Amino acid sequence: MKLSLFSDVLLVITMCLCMIMASCNPNYLRGLKSSLQLADFPSNFLYGTASSSYQFEGAFLSDGKGLSNWDIFSHEAGNILDGSNGDIAVDHYHRYLEDLDLMEDLGVNSYRFSISWARVLPKGRFGNVNMAGIKHYNKLIDALLDKGISPFASLTHYDIPQELEERYGAWLSPKVQDDFRYYADICFKYFGDRVKYWVTFNEPNVVAIRGYRSGIYPPSRCSASFGNCSTGNSEEEPFIAAHNMILSHAAAVRTYRTKYKEKQGGSIGIVMNAIWFEPFTNSSEDKLAAERAQSFFLNWFLDPIICGRYPAEMQQILGSQLPNFQRQEVSEIKLGLDFIGINHYTSFYAKDCIYSTCEQGPGVSRSEGYYLRTAFKDGVPIGETVCYGELNKLNSSVKDFIKDYRRVEYMNSYLASLALAIRNGANVRGYFAWSLLDNFEWTSGYTIRFGLHHVDFATLERTPKLSADWFKQLISYHRSLSSSA
Repeated sequence: MKLSLFSDVLLVITMCLCMIMASCNPNYLRGLKSSLQLADFPSNFLYGTASSSYQFEGAFLSDGKGLSNWDIFSHEAGNILDGSNGDIAVDHYHRYLEDLDLMEDLGVNSYRFSISWARVLPKGRFGNVNMAGIKHYNKLIDALLDKGISPFASLTHYDIPQELEERYGAWLSPKVQDDFRYYADICFKYFGDRVKYWVTFNEPNVVAIRGYRSGIYPPSRCSASFGNCSTGNSEEEPFIAAHNMILSHAAAVRTYRTKYKEKQGGSIGIVMNAIWFEPFTNSSEDKLAAERAQSFFLNWFLDPIICGRYPAEMQQILGSQLPNFQRQEVSEIKLGLDFIGINHYTSFYAKDCIYSTCEQGPGVSRSEGYYLRTAFKDGVPIGETVCYGELNKLNSSVKDFIKDYRRVEYMNSYLASLALAIRNGANVRGYFAWSLLDNFEWTSGYTIRFGLHHVDFATLERTPKLSADWFKQLISYHRSLSSSA
């Protein structure tokens, strides 16, 4: 499936890039906007920043919140690189007003955050609604609106109540579909009068792959040949989990459209992790391999949601291993979104492994689509490489950390390409920079920094980086262009 098929769908682009120190002329910003045609962005373009509940909130047992799968996982020895967890994270739960001031200073008009399912329903559907959690998100939403910032609320960003995992295996059971629908209904009921943009899932393809194929995310299930797990089946369980997430998405969309959309007037979509795959060579086999790679990674979820079926490549290779949609489910899941969010991190080459012999590596197995994923060709990387693990070793002072010149250069070139895509007809409505703050970065803990603002993890003091200043200038400049047009 080509992205051009989605030209009538709102696309929200979220960028994730780490901060890298580099020597550069401090005045280099002056010439950047000349390569970025901001006039191509519509006047109502959404400039935002983003976060997620487990990475930001902290307060992991405050005010009646239940345990999430990530609360349990991060406390188990060996799962997080630096032995840390999100118990405190950046304490956004208590410091959200301070963080909203940072957003206001940037000039953003939107903010994507996720709601902690375990904070709203500590035991899933098996307990009462936690009104303290409802109160917290109501205060956050009201404070955003008071500053003229539109809330984009994700129902789940990897974290779910641990109760669901222990009761029936969470995403491996169809029972989760009704639990997700019930949770979504609660959120629409309490927040939908003010939240006009809803996201059902953030990167469900990552949850399926890392939770049930490689096992590096909770619930840490995989086959012995795929990872270091005590239980699981990497050839079957990712597709079961994905199937239940797709149907859960459809249940939430159906609930919103039938009970709330007419009165509340909002939109609902999904955010996917999108890797771009280039053929390793110009051979027809490698071109087909690149298409298979997209099908087994991105279109795995988008084809069912838009077309009501899994990609043809997946059906041909997996056969009965791929779950079936029942007839009544097909009509319920088709066109089940108003917009698609794209989280783009990187690109790879795809090399055919059906008609060619491949060494072992990512993508080579049947359940992954029979292609070899690689970032190098003839020893040359597909793009500039980033050494994440060295980021906290290069410099120890805040002064050095905030000079993220290369990040600014990347964001500028990224948005220049986005402007070109819009000029060529792409229906892109917004850009959300990941992230507002340095934060807990999943299995990497606090060893890498993705924020527009530096966070001293000892004191939790926030300090704007150069990228924050650049983003602020860009937003201001675009608004001045729009007002004079």
